[in-house]
Amino acid sequence: MRSGGYDDGRGALVATARHGAGAACFRPPAPPVVPLAPQPRPAHVPLAPAQERMWHAARLGRSADWNVARAMRIQGAPVDVAALRAALEHLVARHEPLRTRYPVTGNGPAQVVADPAGIELDVAERVVDEDELPQAVAEPAAQAFDLTRDLPVRARIFVLGPDDVVLVLVVHHISVDGRSMGPLIRDLITAYLACRTGTAPQWAPLPVSYTDYTLWKHAQLGEFTDEWSRATHQLRYWANALAGRPALLDLPAREPQSPPVDPAAGVLLPVGFDARTHAGLLRLAQDGRASLFMVLQAAFAVTVGAFARSGDVTVATAVSGRDHRLLDDLVGNFSDDVLMRVRLDRAGDVGELIDQVRRVALAAYAHPDTPNPRLKRCLLQDAALPLFQATLILQRAESPRATGTEPAPAQGLSITELPTGVVRAKHDLEFALTDHYDQHGAPAGIDGSFLYPLARFDEETAARFVAHFHAVAGLLADGYRGPLSALLATAGRRRSVSAARRAARVLV
Repeated sequence: MRSGGYDDGRGALVATARHGAGAACFRPPAPPVVPLAPQPRPAHVPLAPAQERMWHAARLGRSADWNVARAMRIQGAPVDVAALRAALEHLVARHEPLRTRYPVTGNGPAQVVADPAGIELDVAERVVDEDELPQAVAEPAAQAFDLTRDLPVRARIFVLGPDDVVLVLVVHHISVDGRSMGPLIRDLITAYLACRTGTAPQWAPLPVSYTDYTLWKHAQLGEFTDEWSRATHQLRYWANALAGRPALLDLPAREPQSPPVDPAAGVLLPVGFDARTHAGLLRLAQDGRASLFMVLQAAFAVTVGAFARSGDVTVATAVSGRDHRLLDDLVGNFSDDVLMRVRLDRAGDVGELIDQVRRVALAAYAHPDTPNPRLKRCLLQDAALPLFQATLILQRAESPRATGTEPAPAQGLSITELPTGVVRAKHDLEFALTDHYDQHGAPAGIDGSFLYPLARFDEETAARFVAHFHAVAGLLADGYRGPLSALLATAGRRRSVSAARRAARVLV
């Protein structure tokens, strides 16, 4: 069977097939065997697939929503501010995305990497007292970048005393992802310790650059104009998988505020599951040949479906995109969102739901490289509507719970992270969770936060959503495996976690 596609005149990519003698099921083309290695730079370096959504959001005036800000308080030893400035310069010279601009060209948006010798970093120093500190930290974190002109990084150094300094580092998400923060902070500390002694940091050279990665990724994917390319195959998959879904979930939003509230101003609510619930969810995952994430995503879909009164919900998660060992120490944006359409109306019981979510998640992981703006043009929906409204991300804690962040080689320095005071909600419902394990590998609990836009939901509605998610997860952890209708009914009532567990003992 030869598979192709056509545009139906409304922007939707529709799959077709031509059958003949000895027809076989279509298999996606294997990606070209292209080594990831340093290579010559072409005149035009396109955006990586993971960067396109941030670039288009910035063009629509939402650049500041994608700021990634970290505030680090450095104490315990006299802080050499001049060495800290020099360390930032070394850091930007080492990692290309920190000195990349993203202008519009005749060939579309491009990555233009600045020569480290010719850049002027946006770094400022200021003496503040403790009362001034929260506002001082928030200001640079909330300030937008013009990606076409600005370098996507700024730093502010707030001096409270000779051995008490706060460094605020703000980078646009187009140039970093969550996993970038580890190597970025590590390299910054290494550079500072070297600069404090008047020497250059002794880093191991990076095996490839982010530009090398971008060119390698595009060589793997091929062109959308080629119907047999991997890029076209992935786009065709998503266009078919999402066809006919509800374009917008009917969530219980609050009435418009007067005066209008900033649509991206967000509020964080803490979320946590104890070790007992964690262990119960892991048992369900093992029974269903699934992962903990898939079980949590199933509980999340049930809760979203109950709130939206819909049996067809699309939720999302992020994939790391670092699918090669040479990318581990790079700073850059490799992650992107993948969608999972969950048909609650086609799952009779918990087992069927977990199996469906497992299959949908694995298919999503296999098709991670379709930029959201391009996919929107292939779906029968208003392009102004979001591709998804609800997202859940689960990450593994790197070590047993710790109370501070103090690098071993910091030579007497204590480095702790401070809140920036800036919370931006890019979607309606966002869960960011981390699962923890003790030194023996036993489940130690799950914690994180729920982020929602204040303009969309009031506090009571947001708290109710979190309670419903707790209730559904508690039922699953306590062994409920019956009809899905009972889970939906549980999510539709106002229950606490303890009430959900009492219900589980009755339902099982």
